[in-house]
Amino acid sequence: MAFDSLSDKLQRAFKKLTGKGKLNEANIKEAMREVRMALLEADVNYLVVKDFIKAVTDRAVGTEILSSLNAGQQVIKIVNEELTALMGGANAKLTWSSSVPTIYLLCGLQGAGKTTMAGKLAAYLKKTGKKPLLAACDIYRPAAIKQLQVVGEKAGVPVFEKGTQDPVITSQEAVEHARFYGNDVLIIDTAGRLHIDDELMDELDRIKTAVRPQEILLTVDAMTGQDAVNVAKSFNEKLGIDGIIITKLDSDTRGGAALSARSITGKPIKFAGTGEKLTDIEPFHPDRMASRILGMGDVLTLIEKATESFDLNEAEKAAKSRPQDLSLDDFLEQMQQLKKMGPLQNVLGMLPGVGNKLKNVEVDDQALKKPEAIIRSMTVRERKNPDILNASRRKRIAAGAGVTVADVNQLMRQFEQMRKMLKQMMGNKRGLARGMRGMPFM
Repeated sequence: MAFDSLSDKLQRAFKKLTGKGKLNEANIKEAMREVRMALLEADVNYLVVKDFIKAVTDRAVGTEILSSLNAGQQVIKIVNEELTALMGGANAKLTWSSSVPTIYLLCGLQGAGKTTMAGKLAAYLKKTGKKPLLAACDIYRPAAIKQLQVVGEKAGVPVFEKGTQDPVITSQEAVEHARFYGNDVLIIDTAGRLHIDDELMDELDRIKTAVRPQEILLTVDAMTGQDAVNVAKSFNEKLGIDGIIITKLDSDTRGGAALSARSITGKPIKFAGTGEKLTDIEPFHPDRMASRILGMGDVLTLIEKATESFDLNEAEKAAKSRPQDLSLDDFLEQMQQLKKMGPLQNVLGMLPGVGNKLKNVEVDDQALKKPEAIIRSMTVRERKNPDILNASRRKRIAAGAGVTVADVNQLMRQFEQMRKMLKQMMGNKRGLARGMRGMPFM
């Protein structure tokens, strides 16, 4: 995940301040030197780093430590607030046109993930009740139109295309098509280039003049570092963008683009691409991203993902059940819901204090397949009454699932631990607190 290296270095710098009763210039400057190096190594623009360090230092020097915070925590608090401000302060939502359709023009360099992001954005808006239409206006890259059609089909969103016709005319016809068929959102996928040139900018400017988009959204590849900032600056100066979408934020990248782009252009980051699936798109929340960078987790986004993925009716049903009534079918259902939340590494990384501890730990997304196979090898009666699983039954189940009896025994121990924990949680408030701490996926 992006920012892993930066997060580690920042936390090492803050540890040196732990235990001090009051911050002074000497220890603040020492910590800020390390923070400066960490940010520069993360490919954050040097001017942005300079202003950031000055802002943090000015606030931190001479600050009295709050009674509940030690010096290190106080610096983290200040850095967290300044990081949040650096990335925009608050989530910037899409704006909407008073007339139909609302048009979003996506632009960016080739390879930034623009076409895939157009599909992700369409799928995201469709989930909110909108009726989006995708327009294929990249007539230069081989198979670009076909790629958008494939993405659109996966997202369940129609694609308007006119082959190699002038993209300006295609965009105009797409607007009329959207109005005729009742599409309230039009997302235009435009051509990219390997680098910025006058021809590209002229075509984008002509499309902008022809359809008057509500917002021009620039897709920026997080893996390109400083180049991404230069691209954002050039597009903004020549075209006038309204927002930025950071792609490939799930990659092992330094993440400097996300920290620099908003400061350099003055335009908000509106979305982030966090994976390869069409569902891997998140509204960009500066405060939550700052918390992730500083190892504080991102509980709010985790809750939102859980709310989207978990069946509330099933959850209520399970909540009302007595621990002894929980079956292996319930256990299987929870695993299925968990898989919908995305890669386990990303999910666990949103938990406070957990992300960095997992940095060198391999979290196998296939780990849920084995217990799933074991449960599916059981009869209906065995799933509903796990207590009847004697040695011979377990041997049969292991053979059916292609695993060992030890694997079956391990699953049953986990299941019993879950039932025991739920019993403790229902028994008293202290048990509830202990239980919640023992259930990281909640």
